[in-house]
Amino acid sequence: MLVYVSKASTRTAVYLRISLDRNMDGLAIDRQREDCLKIASDRGWEITEEYVDQSKSVTDKTKRRPAYDKMVADFEAGKFDAIICWDLDRLTRQPRQLEDWIDAAQERGLLMVTANGEADLTTDSGRLFARVKAAVARSEVERKSVRQSRSHVQRAQQGRAPKGVRPLGYATNGDIVEEEAVAIHAIFKNFAIEDGPSIASIAKGLSGESGPTIPKDLPHLPKHSRTLVIERNERRASEGLQPRPVPEDGRWSSSTVLGILRNPRYAGYSVYTDRNDRAENKRRTWHAQILRDDQGEPVMGQWTPIVDPNVWWNAQSRLDSPERITNRTGSTARKHIGSGLFLCGICEQPVKAHSQRYRCEGHMMRSREQIDQFVLAVIRERLARPDLIDSIPSLDEPRLSALAAQVAIHEGKIKRAQRDYDNDTIEGFDLKRIRDRETAEIAKLEQERRSLTVSIDLGGVLDAKDPAKAFDDADLMIKRRVIDFFMTVTLHPHPRGKKAFDPATVQVVPKSQPGLTSN
Repeated sequence: MLVYVSKASTRTAVYLRISLDRNMDGLAIDRQREDCLKIASDRGWEITEEYVDQSKSVTDKTKRRPAYDKMVADFEAGKFDAIICWDLDRLTRQPRQLEDWIDAAQERGLLMVTANGEADLTTDSGRLFARVKAAVARSEVERKSVRQSRSHVQRAQQGRAPKGVRPLGYATNGDIVEEEAVAIHAIFKNFAIEDGPSIASIAKGLSGESGPTIPKDLPHLPKHSRTLVIERNERRASEGLQPRPVPEDGRWSSSTVLGILRNPRYAGYSVYTDRNDRAENKRRTWHAQILRDDQGEPVMGQWTPIVDPNVWWNAQSRLDSPERITNRTGSTARKHIGSGLFLCGICEQPVKAHSQRYRCEGHMMRSREQIDQFVLAVIRERLARPDLIDSIPSLDEPRLSALAAQVAIHEGKIKRAQRDYDNDTIEGFDLKRIRDRETAEIAKLEQERRSLTVSIDLGGVLDAKDPAKAFDDADLMIKRRVIDFFMTVTLHPHPRGKKAFDPATVQVVPKSQPGLTSN
């Protein structure tokens, strides 16, 4: 805080702001300060407080300006009687905010002047000029926003990468950063499996942690925010500028991983987000922001995708799963071999882990350790077979492509119906009928698409020289996938009065696959 005392009693606040200070050297603020202090000196006013918002824009009314907000609160508390700012648009470009200051001038005698003397609210001509200038500034902001939005739409329609911070895996020119692309591929490969690891487990893997639920193929990477600062410092050094402080490396956050999983750019889709049409939870609707042409087909970007679109859509299906959205922890990762995988022999529903047991409520309770040991022994025996490689099915790539095309058609119908509703061409009940019908068709197609891609990635177990050993060395999620790939395990109630484990109560049925035969 700067305090300059004069004989006058007019207590004055100085407000200084710059929208974007790329160098953050404060030189622009210093220039504003010099002019404002001269005004105070010429008028003999006492400066009691200085408020500075550096690199803060006023074009978006939802963005907070901490110093401005403090100044408003201090005026309400009666801490000053006048405001000096370099220009009116430094104070505000929002007509509503200006009217608040005009009311303060008329009702409480607030004095306000700018460095060029154009915003003296003590006179009617000053108030008129201030209102006109604020309206013109606001109009220019709106015209600029329209120009920028149109430019962004055009860029997306052409399949060009959006401007801004480069995402993990891509350089600023759109080229693939191989080391980071490996991480992106591993993130999607693990999460897109229906029973894959949780987002938190993936974040831990990227942070260099290990454990039974953490995928082993995730590379340890520094936080992307740290990498970006280092890259910017390299550019600053080439321009002869001083480097910025580099943040310490730390753990990856789940929200960062979620942002990666939700980003359609990794699948090659061109994206445009209308700021005026955002849903309450933007990330859950990112797949709805994929730009589509007049036929409802996704617009593909000019960059090379890192992730197969089918894998990306599988990840979205898992993220949108009601089971994941409604549980308290947000985790979909299993912590036991058979939880949600083994079936109850009475109701044929998946059993749950309960303490040291597997349980199907109302039907049975079984010792988890005994069953796990038995099932693991069976799967090891299968993995040791010499004809194991013949049991791997191939993906139906043509069908996957056809399914993706059909999904796009149904999504295009929903989008056209929404446009017709907005244009008053159809009624609300027509929109709901079309949306419900097309959504149901999309759900069927997505289920078939998941059935063709789920459980194919077995962590390299089947390709290993010793598959049984590779299975033992794999993490929990890979082991569950391998078991689910080869067999269906059904648990039956244990005979009463019999303490020893009875293998006959655990039914292991090989799944029908090429080259795989039953015992």
